[in-house]
Parts: sequence; structure tokens; C-alpha cells
Amino acid sequence: MKKTYLFLADGFEEVEALATVDLLRRAGVEVETVSINKTLAVRGAHGIEVAADTMLADCEPEARMLICPGGMPGASNLAANARVCELLSAQHERGGKIAAICAAPAVVLAPLGIIDGYDATCYPGFEEGLAAGGARHKNQRVVVDRDVITANGPSSAIPFALSIIEALDSQAKADEVAAGLLL
Repeated sequence: MKKTYLFLADGFEEVEALATVDLLRRAGVEVETVSINKTLAVRGAHGIEVAADTMLADCEPEARMLICPGGMPGASNLAANARVCELLSAQHERGGKIAAICAAPAVVLAPLGIIDGYDATCYPGFEEGLAAGGARHKNQRVVVDRDVITANGPSSAIPFALSIIEALDSQAKADEVAAGLLL
């Protein structure tokens, strides 16, 4: 089975990345965190350092889903990485699933044309980036449009992850994980 990858760049938003990985693993999704650095160590926007599961060079070219957390400068660092952009573009071209939260929909996905003609959301203040990429901004916590899931920020990390679980597995599995979290 294809893997799900969550990209980590220095400056990533810890709540968005780690809550998403945690919930996906609770649901039994095979998800790997991916360092875009020269080592597995990645430092979040609030100084929390994590060891990623794998390196960007080791990612398989086809994935079940690609996930971009936000945070600044994390989202900008993802957008500046040619290999990340290449993987995202190829995933989109083959109709694969992509998810992004916070600044990432506007900073990473929009410039690549991935959300052109899509409904999407992002962190407040980044709406112009969505529009520049042809997306229709929706003032919602989580937006699912076809093969793309977007969310607006850290407080939406859990609903974002549950939406990903629903897309990769089922509503029943998302409900099961939510119940385990007392939601």
C-alpha cells in the first residue's frame, strides 16, 4: 500500500503536524514524517525539535496522500523546496490526495496551481495567496474539495486530521478516533 507523507520543514507549526500524525496513526494510517532538511532533525516554529521518520530523498514517487503543515517560516520553506513542489504537483496531476493547513494552502499549494478552481481555506491574512492561485476562499475551519483538504490553523488540527482519516478510510473510522479523544 502507498504511504502517506507529512512534510516537515524548519519553522513548521507543531500542533498542526504532530496532532495530525498522532490521529492518523491512531486510525491505523501508515504515515511518515518527512524531513526536508539535511538530517532527520527538524525544529518547529516554537522551538520543539523532532526527529522525522524519513528523508525527502527516500520518499516513494507515488503516495496515498501528501500533507503540508503550516507555520512560518515552515510553509515558505516547503514552498522553496523543488522536490516537495515536484511531488505535490505530480500527486495533483494524477488525482492523488493532498492536504494542507494554516499558511500552506496559500503559500505552498496555490503557487503550484493545485487549488486553482477549488474551494479552500487558510490562516487569516493569507487569503490573497489563495485568490492569486485561483482558489475560492471559504471562511471555514476545514474545507474538502475533491482530492484536496485545507484547514485554517492550529485550532483546526483535530478536525483537519479527522477529515483526512475520513478521506483515507471512512467516516466510521474518523468517528472511532474522535470518540477515543472524547470529542
